[in-house]
Amino acid sequence: MGIFKKDPLKIITFRSYGTPTHLYVKGRALEDENIDLSKKGFFNLLWNTYKRFETDLIKNAPLILTLPDGRKITTETDNQGYFLIDETIENLMPLIDENGWLKYEIFFAEKFPKRIIQKNNKFTGEVMIVPETAKFGVISDVDDTIMHTGLTSRFKWQVLKNTVFKRAEKRIPLEGAVDFYEKLKNGKSGNDCNPIFYVSHSPWNLYRYLEVFLEKNNFPKGPILLRDFVNPFAKKYIPIAIGTEKPQKQKEITNILKTYPKLQFILIGDSGEHDPDIYIEIAETHPERILAIYMRSVNHAKKMIRVKGLFEKYETVPVLLVEKSNAAVEHARQIGFI
Repeated sequence: MGIFKKDPLKIITFRSYGTPTHLYVKGRALEDENIDLSKKGFFNLLWNTYKRFETDLIKNAPLILTLPDGRKITTETDNQGYFLIDETIENLMPLIDENGWLKYEIFFAEKFPKRIIQKNNKFTGEVMIVPETAKFGVISDVDDTIMHTGLTSRFKWQVLKNTVFKRAEKRIPLEGAVDFYEKLKNGKSGNDCNPIFYVSHSPWNLYRYLEVFLEKNNFPKGPILLRDFVNPFAKKYIPIAIGTEKPQKQKEITNILKTYPKLQFILIGDSGEHDPDIYIEIAETHPERILAIYMRSVNHAKKMIRVKGLFEKYETVPVLLVEKSNAAVEHARQIGFI
């Protein structure tokens, strides 16, 4: 529990999603590393990156979540400091604000002797409740889909350069991505409020970094769903035929489909890593739920040959490989999404 360390304790809440009768809340209890994302300079950026991954977690800590109407839900962090609330909660509709978000507070249920707990032990979070006006949902990757990361670079050097030595607000989104996502959110009527889910293989340690990037560049607000940090160079997808466990990204997408059984989805990713394999398996399992797949092409000849081969005769759902967002916009307009 890190009782003898001096750093203050805090709870990080991850923006998530739910329904008027179900909550899916995620977060993590940690020691505060006092990371300042506004700092400039080589050593400051390097130090911030070190602190993001050198996390002192608070394991097996009981927590209490409080809804705006006073109802309380208890949970506990696991051995990595994460917590998850995934349960039916009736009559949440009156608690949702005008933008479709349910805000809550969460706090440590027990005191820590000789420790400071940030924010007077009151931490806030929010859950998106999909409105009835939504005609479809959008599930999007982040890395090399809306933000250039460099995952296809040799030895992942571009990943290290972009993540370590560039501040979040200085990262530039891929051309046309913000406009495309805003159009998808608004839908054909211009006021559909279609939900956008950001599901990435990036570790939770980068949550705040990605949140700042999305906000600074005016991407539509939506849940940000990442994975636990194990190895940044680990393979992200192994064919299910081998019998291995499905990637966390695929699990999250499957859970979104389960949470909204009457909603269809558009999947957006890139051809640089394993989005094509994951998206194909999801589409084959739920063909009636997937309206289309958009795959952003990457500058890697061998990977593009493989991906083009995967989709050459694929007919389960419409698939479009695009180099620029305007091609996706035109296709979405022709189909009637926007």
